[in-house]
Amino acid sequence: MKTTSMIRLRMSSADAHYGGNLVDGAKMLQLFGDVATELLIINDGDEGLFCAYDDVQFLAPVYAGDYIEAIGEITNIGNSSRKMTFEARKVIVPRPDISASAADVLAEPVVVCKASGTCVVPKNCQRK
Repeated sequence: MKTTSMIRLRMSSADAHYGGNLVDGAKMLQLFGDVATELLIINDGDEGLFCAYDDVQFLAPVYAGDYIEAIGEITNIGNSSRKMTFEARKVIVPRPDISASAADVLAEPVVVCKASGTCVVPKNCQRK
C-alpha cells in the first residue's frame, strides 16, 4: 500500500517575493516539507526530520493568487529513513484581465516543481 498525501492552498501576496507577484521557489519546498511531515505522521506516528533533497526541479512560475496542489508519496521505507517524491501543480489561476476576483480552474494542472528527498524517523520515535 502506498502512503500519499496532498495539500492545496492559494499563494498570497505575502508569498510574492519578486516583481510581477512572482512567488519564491522556496515556497514549494516549504509545502513539500509540510506534506513530508504529514506522511511521516501517517506512516510512523511521528513528525520525523527532513534530511536532504536529492533533486529539485523548478518547472514553471508561480504567482500570487495561484492555487497550488502539493502531493507527496513515500517510495521506500528503511529502518529509519523514508524516501519520498513530491510534485507541486498549479490548478487555479487568477484572471485580473477580467476582474479583480475572476479566476479559472485549469483544464490540466501545470506541474511547477518536482523533488525527491529523504526523511528520518528515529527508531525510538516510531510508533507504528
